[in-house]
Amino acid sequence: MAFLQHTYQYLYNQFGDSMFYILGFMVLLSVVALWRLFEKADQPGVAAVVPVWNAVVFLKLIGRPAWHILLFFIPVYGQLYLLPKVWVELCQSFGKHSLLDHVLVILLNGLYIFNLGMSYDTAYEGPVYGKPQTRHTARHDHRTSLA
Repeated sequence: MAFLQHTYQYLYNQFGDSMFYILGFMVLLSVVALWRLFEKADQPGVAAVVPVWNAVVFLKLIGRPAWHILLFFIPVYGQLYLLPKVWVELCQSFGKHSLLDHVLVILLNGLYIFNLGMSYDTAYEGPVYGKPQTRHTARHDHRTSLA
């Protein structure tokens, strides 16, 4: 708790009241990104604003049952394993299967989800949770022979 207080005090000393404007802008950006993601998946966009409902709809996008929200409250499992896994499953639900996409969604989560929601060339492909894993590799139609 002392770490959070120290961090807050440091940021407030550096940015002053503008820190709250920056935080508000980031919240607005995330709401717009989720709204667009939900609309791409034919879900109600207003769910991005309602606190628990947005988590239920988010899990519905990737095919997970709503009770998986409770798993996020398990201290290490929820934050260090399940949250990045859900983000990767979100990428796969929107057709992003490369390792680079998976690393980017974990490192730059807010910006990557904003990009997913706002890009016109990204379409919702359906839930991926519970489906068998398939390798997405480059396919070559020609075969070479040594003879």
